Amino acid sequence: MATSIRLRPWQRLALDHLRSSPEPDFLAVATPGAGKTTFALTAVAQSLTHGLTSSVIVVAPTQHLKLQWATAAHRLGLHLDHEWTAKDGSLPPDMHGIVTTYQQVSTSAAALAQAAAGAFVVFDEIHHAADDRTWGESLVTAFSGAARRLSLSGTPFRSDTSAIPFVEYHLEEARPHFEYGYSEALVDGRVVRPVFFPRIGGQMEWIAPDGSELSASFEDPLETARANQRLRVALSMEGEWLRAVLTDAHTQLTALRRVHADAGGLVIAMDQEHAQAVAGFMRERFRVEVTVAVSDDPGASDKISAFAAGSDPWIVAVRMVSEGVDIPRLRVGVFATNTTTELFFRQAVGRLVRWTPGLRSQKAFLYIPDDSRLRRWAAGIGEERRHSLAKRSRDEDEEVWRDPAALDDVADFVDADEQLSLFAVVSATVDTDATELPPVFADDDDDWDTPSDTHGYEIQLAVPPPAGSTIGEPADGAATGPTRRQRKTELRAANANAVSELSRVTGSDHRTINGELNRLSDITRINDATVEELAARLELANRWLRKL
Repeated sequence: MATSIRLRPWQRLALDHLRSSPEPDFLAVATPGAGKTTFALTAVAQSLTHGLTSSVIVVAPTQHLKLQWATAAHRLGLHLDHEWTAKDGSLPPDMHGIVTTYQQVSTSAAALAQAAAGAFVVFDEIHHAADDRTWGESLVTAFSGAARRLSLSGTPFRSDTSAIPFVEYHLEEARPHFEYGYSEALVDGRVVRPVFFPRIGGQMEWIAPDGSELSASFEDPLETARANQRLRVALSMEGEWLRAVLTDAHTQLTALRRVHADAGGLVIAMDQEHAQAVAGFMRERFRVEVTVAVSDDPGASDKISAFAAGSDPWIVAVRMVSEGVDIPRLRVGVFATNTTTELFFRQAVGRLVRWTPGLRSQKAFLYIPDDSRLRRWAAGIGEERRHSLAKRSRDEDEEVWRDPAALDDVADFVDADEQLSLFAVVSATVDTDATELPPVFADDDDDWDTPSDTHGYEIQLAVPPPAGSTIGEPADGAATGPTRRQRKTELRAANANAVSELSRVTGSDHRTINGELNRLSDITRINDATVEELAARLELANRWLRKL
């Protein structure tokens, strides 16, 4: 059954480059929100359709992204097992492939090496391969025998420690085979949102780890260690600075929700304790539901999915929502973390840029401390935005956006291994010299708009079914509903319940009943059973129960 998919111009161009490349390795760098997942899955589907590769393995940074990839693949008719483990051995016979993580690769490289022979491997956010020294070595062991390796990244990255396998470098900078930046996406229209950066200044006082008493504003030049301390003081819930910023951000989000009813906000916190403190303050001050997603919570992935599909105003996280997670309704962010690298900052911005069809105006806002490092990263993105919007206005023979820099000029309004035993927050306040609060912007009819999406390319994908599956399977052959792995999980649970009931009624033990059902269903191992086999086994169990 063919699936119709509409590609953006950059996606089609990138596919052309990928197809024409004779090398097995290909690095595509595309701004967050541009549609890297769709591009990669389309490439996979075409490769499987033409018999160029036999299966697919996707390597993602986090557990949550495994399910996100599997769900996106399911919509294109690709079945990926996001719960595969090394003990399962070979790839599931009724799946096109699996989704794993970089961490799993480090412990399952040998098993993956067998599965990767002749496969199409996708490395999502490939720069994560440098997060752990052993991960790069594991990638070589696991995927050197793959037929094709497609690496993806949302931003250019460097090799500051060791080179990442399967990536070409020039002067320590990764050299992509195809690159699609934020400015290009803004010019194209209806791809990403323009992001603005309210920069909040303030005065901080603290006792340093060495016992000295310090006071500084964000305008005061400080050496790195002191600058880090100042930032930590500003972000502490013990002071007033972050409370004031959260209040301003909530006011902005409330204004946006008048025209974008389910618009959401994201606070990126320093650590899990900080995230809980921020959420507690917001619940008490704003009387709203606040979702907290932290890695220690086994239900964090479900919470993120529920927030993405819901309409609650705020989610607070540490790193779980900093990269890759698709929540298009996010319109306001608060950068309340002391991680100041450009890569992490751009990843945070990427959570706010995803375009939502059907909305005329889609400005997004990331509230940031007026720290010189963050100011520099924001200025670079803001410059891309201003030039891109001005260029598009000229190209369309329209009036250039009125004062395109104005929304960023808000610094004047209200605004590594340290020993922390003596570190203490004394006070943190917003600038007292300001005479007015930051302006609040709601979407309106005379705001910037984008051209209609008339330049996309519609293609048909007809992915062949996996060898162990039948064509036209009614259980999950459609593009909606649960993934094949989710359907198998449901069927396994139903089979287990049926066996328990048979054991209760007949007095036989579970092992005996399972063995008989497996024999009648011609199933050798339950973990290898396909959807069809599990469904047939369940029907046999129910028929047995009806006879009793």
